[in-house]
Amino acid sequence: MSEVRIAAEPRTEFGKGGARRTRRAGKVPAVLYGHGQPPRHIALPAHDLLHAFKTDAGTNVLITLELADGTELALAKDVQRHPIKGSYEHIDLVLVNRGEKIVAEIPVQVIGDAHPDTLVDQQLTTIAVKADAARLPGPIELDITGLEPGTSVLARQLALPEGSVLDSDPDLVVVQCLAKRTTAQVEAELGETPAAEEAGAATASA
Repeated sequence: MSEVRIAAEPRTEFGKGGARRTRRAGKVPAVLYGHGQPPRHIALPAHDLLHAFKTDAGTNVLITLELADGTELALAKDVQRHPIKGSYEHIDLVLVNRGEKIVAEIPVQVIGDAHPDTLVDQQLTTIAVKADAARLPGPIELDITGLEPGTSVLARQLALPEGSVLDSDPDLVVVQCLAKRTTAQVEAELGETPAAEEAGAATASA
């Protein structure tokens, strides 16, 4: 998996006002916790975070935090973004160790083309997987080539990388294949066909 090093600095201002000042300075407010240690309030360079999260791993990037008293390994647990700008507003980071098994949400990427008569409904875009904190898998590819209406793919049918195990309900539906509706079916659901509407309009005007 991807790994990055980011310099962190202690954060002494809290609350909405302190968070705004931190963001105006080009940094992102963050909290580091886990392994029984008290939470540490830190600030991370916004540009470095943006660069770190641009890989296929998304926010599942192993981060080496360079702190004043040493380094710590961490993973993003909760990432809050501005609803319009998309900028990072706040991040919760959890401490991890190499070799430690953790659960993370891994993206599911659908590839291939289903049967032409199939409407693909992807019900899950991520899946919970347990793996080594330093070896979290990238996006899990799901090939839907040729799938026909009436078929579905369950979580237990996903091909997980070696060293990773499913931590979700194995019977969760990841992708469901539906039959595309014909024009006649759509018109029937609307109540009447355009031809019937035109005939009704002609009768009314006569």
